[in-house]
Amino acid sequence: MIVVGGEALVDLVPGEPLDSNVDGGLRALLPRLGGGPYNVALAAARLGVPASLLSRVSTDRFGVALVDRLVDSGVDTSLLQRGDEPTTLAVVALDQTGAARYTFYVEGTADRLVTDPGTLPDDASALSLGTLGLVLEPGASAYEAMLRREAARGTLTALDPNIREALIADPAAYRARFASWLPDVRLLKISDDDAAWLTEGADPVAAAKTWVESGVDAVVLTRGAEGLSVITAAGELAHVPSRRVPVVDTIGAGDTVQGALLAWLHAREVRDLVTLDADAWREALGYAAKAASITVSRSGAEPPTAREMASTV
Repeated sequence: MIVVGGEALVDLVPGEPLDSNVDGGLRALLPRLGGGPYNVALAAARLGVPASLLSRVSTDRFGVALVDRLVDSGVDTSLLQRGDEPTTLAVVALDQTGAARYTFYVEGTADRLVTDPGTLPDDASALSLGTLGLVLEPGASAYEAMLRREAARGTLTALDPNIREALIADPAAYRARFASWLPDVRLLKISDDDAAWLTEGADPVAAAKTWVESGVDAVVLTRGAEGLSVITAAGELAHVPSRRVPVVDTIGAGDTVQGALLAWLHAREVRDLVTLDADAWREALGYAAKAASITVSRSGAEPPTAREMASTV
């Protein structure tokens, strides 16, 4: 089972424009269920592998909808914690290319109050963490403790930092903390933009090689329209192009890549990434790119199902 730890929230996504004479041209905001780790768990489960979300979810109306969607998508909810705190909200602004920018409302919300559940179940083959879960305290320290403990147990650990600058009060401290996680991370999935932010402008491939030297087995770079690349501890560098599709928005694209990669690895019972050669990585990246292309072709984070993957050329 793939265990994904982190926030479940509601994205408020722009809909149709309101009356410019009344509301200054603002657009209606439509609630879409999401959060980086939430989307990763959803993507993996929809692709037919066992996945569980470890988070604290509100008992408010949004929280109920979040849990219902997990259940409908086949995500195991036995590790969920519940609380009456409100659900985190993310107001989304889209630029002309469909790329998303976020404003977060996180004060006193449920997901940041998650507690360490202790050792994961015996059938947990992978642990994936990232986004706000590793930023907002006290939950961030709980997830960090889980990362270190599960890495020591031999669990396949995966990380997608998915940087949200507005919520990182001390960038230098976060960068140092990120560096401290690397010896306990087997798979690092990261966007070019996030790699540049973490290294203050270094070339992403050069940064990936440095992170591999720090102990990571494989770094997967998501490069937007340029596709996906991987740099491994064995010195392999594989690349696949992105699939050309009409883009509605990019919400959940990177999360779908992470979920699809974990699903691909789980389906093939890969626990040690150093056993994969360049050809295997190209197959894995191609699978993830295909899944992401379906997600960006529709509004909000709607990862594909295994059936949709099989029926899409």
